[in-house]
Amino acid sequence: MPLAHPVRSAVLLLAGALLLTTTGCGGGTTAPAAKEPAAGPGQGFPLTLADNCGQRVTVDRPPQRAVALDQGAAEIMLSLGLADRMVGTATWTDPVLKGLEKENAKVPRLADRYPSFEKVLDTEPDFAAASFAYTLGKGGVATRDRFEKLGVPTYLSPTDCVGKDNSGDGDGVRTEPLTMETVYGEIRDLAEVFAVRERGEKLVADLKSRVAKATATGDFEDVTVLYWYANAESPYMAGCCGAPGIVTRALGAKNVFDDTREEWPQINWESVADRDPDILVIGDLTRRSQSAESAAKKIEFLESDPVTRNMTAVREKRYVLLSGQALNPTLRTVEGIEKVAAALRSYGLAK
Repeated sequence: MPLAHPVRSAVLLLAGALLLTTTGCGGGTTAPAAKEPAAGPGQGFPLTLADNCGQRVTVDRPPQRAVALDQGAAEIMLSLGLADRMVGTATWTDPVLKGLEKENAKVPRLADRYPSFEKVLDTEPDFAAASFAYTLGKGGVATRDRFEKLGVPTYLSPTDCVGKDNSGDGDGVRTEPLTMETVYGEIRDLAEVFAVRERGEKLVADLKSRVAKATATGDFEDVTVLYWYANAESPYMAGCCGAPGIVTRALGAKNVFDDTREEWPQINWESVADRDPDILVIGDLTRRSQSAESAAKKIEFLESDPVTRNMTAVREKRYVLLSGQALNPTLRTVEGIEKVAAALRSYGLAK
């Protein structure tokens, strides 16, 4: 996800840190008791994930006061029926996934972007999950070490670390193509941590069934696609191997910028026009951190700019609108496969 890197000014108060280490789960927003029997020693807990993006994660019991620091993590937890064990969410690009509205309304939103570390700690969390390394890094909410020192286990989505190098600037470089199996692995990890394994397997099975159905008919081998996430002046376009790569490979189409392994490289419009894709997949975001976030603003730009208005996809108005979450490596990437497949068929691009 292309990130606006805000300057963080919130400082953790020492008294708050001491309070967290000495108090239990009283105060603040209290989540209802979990519906499943409490799991503990002899029931698979303490539970350790041996390697979560280079760190061991140990939980003594299924979390009862979890915080999801990115929308992707929040929607997985909500899809697993865990709203009653969540005390906060943050960093949203889109409205919540349809069907989860009532459950989402039960969980406080700490911030539309990154909350301060202090605000997260005020919820007295016993677990924190994030979708992006930046969220649990310098400039984001706080590092994993800061959480761990206060006894709060953290989980980082493997979609942002497995086969990915985040050491440089920007949104990282894929050393290996991302696959849905990594997304399914995240779902299974969280289901295990919360002791709802059957729910996790059901969710994975449902997603796999949707992918199979969306890709069952149609041959899109000769179709070229471009994915635009955000920013009009220096647009973020998808490279070969992130979540848009999952969509492209599932359909057998071709990303016009599959010659770069950067997650979301910023590419000038002249280069975009030169590659002249058959179809434009456009991020329809509701956040307001960069220019041309909404699909309407993107289309307005494309149809008025002298460099882009003569592109084939623009002249033919071959647009596919996707949520930011469908363009990120989340369970909603499946939504991306479904919508792009349906659009390619409707535009008569299937063989």
